[in-house]
Amino acid sequence: MKRYFVLLIVSCVILSISLAKEDSVNTAAEKYVKLVLALGRHDADCVDAYYGPAEWQQEVQTKKISLSEIISQAKELSAMISSIPVAKEDEMGMLRKIYLTKQLGAVIAKAEMLGGAKYAFDEESQKLFDVVAPVFSENHFKTLLQELDSALPKGNGTLQERYEAFHNHFIIPKEKLDTVFKAAIAECRKRTAHHIALAYNENFVVEYVTNKAWSGYNWYKGNNYSIIQVNVDLPIFIDRAIDLAAHEGYPGHHVYNALLESELMRKRGWIEFCIYPLFSPQSLIAEGSANYGIQVVLPGKERVNFEKGHLFPLAGFDSSKAEQYYAIQDLVAKLAYAGNEAARNYLNGKIPKEQAVAWLTTYALMAKPRAEQRVAFFEKYRSYVINYNYGQDLVRQYVETHGGTSENPEMRWKIFEELLSSPRLPSELK
Repeated sequence: MKRYFVLLIVSCVILSISLAKEDSVNTAAEKYVKLVLALGRHDADCVDAYYGPAEWQQEVQTKKISLSEIISQAKELSAMISSIPVAKEDEMGMLRKIYLTKQLGAVIAKAEMLGGAKYAFDEESQKLFDVVAPVFSENHFKTLLQELDSALPKGNGTLQERYEAFHNHFIIPKEKLDTVFKAAIAECRKRTAHHIALAYNENFVVEYVTNKAWSGYNWYKGNNYSIIQVNVDLPIFIDRAIDLAAHEGYPGHHVYNALLESELMRKRGWIEFCIYPLFSPQSLIAEGSANYGIQVVLPGKERVNFEKGHLFPLAGFDSSKAEQYYAIQDLVAKLAYAGNEAARNYLNGKIPKEQAVAWLTTYALMAKPRAEQRVAFFEKYRSYVINYNYGQDLVRQYVETHGGTSENPEMRWKIFEELLSSPRLPSELK
């Protein structure tokens, strides 16, 4: 009987210690949310989504914490979280602790930047997004262009002009854009729902907007609801229908945010997931998984076959051109890192704006208006550009090394969903 009571007391002590640790992390999480909200008061772009208590927003607006105070409080909070012990076998608890400290590091860096601090491109991406993207030489892109040159239809003019002439045959007519986009969304949703249990009330609306530095954006509002905006300033090509439907919707940002809200905020009570700070490591996971999700939901031939049978006819295009179009787009996709180099050199002051535009037209094969729009994106979002391509590569690497290869699509969906439902961050994907 004595032994029983001793064991009971020990169990109670262990439980109380565990609950005390949980309370400490929960208290820290609330402070973290309020610091991100405070940062958003200085720059609205810093808060991409918030669906926590309205009174916290009011509190932040009332207190009007300065940038220096945000930095000081974030450093103290990070040190406090680092001191909270977590058992090695508690993987999710450990991930949560790392998540909060990394996110706070980004809060500090962004507050410093808003206060006037200047960082080189790679130093900035490390501080904000937890990684540094690889550097590629000009010769790397020249080699890729040579490969593309042999694949493009022969004709007069430069490679860029020939690609633009070919590409322009596949601009979705404005009057057909909504029909094509809705068909792409429906297919991506159907395929995603087959593998991921979507909430009964999940939904989003699509809006067509202008005068933006981006081509598409998901504004997650909480409770499984998003507003997806599509920028129609520039022509939209047929491949962007699936890209935007998957990236912004299924299984991209809309699903990612809904899973974080459901699995972490509501089921676990982790209040830090009521807010999404844009300039943070979380964004590399968000953008990387959204881009990789395009291949997960409609891999290879499946995408070509769907577009050939559905989207090309809806857009009024010759379906027999689908294979050629995507063979060329696959080659163009290899040039994605050219944007990073343009941003890195431009933001580091090594090249002027005009040269950054010229680099994008030459090595990313962008028409000049699109290249100018992209440079405007660099100016507004800076090193954020690495999250799309390097993020995609890191997510792919993580999923595939855990068995989610193209030969095992069910496992790929499983690992992909687990990643979307966890607080895992960029440096942990390597």
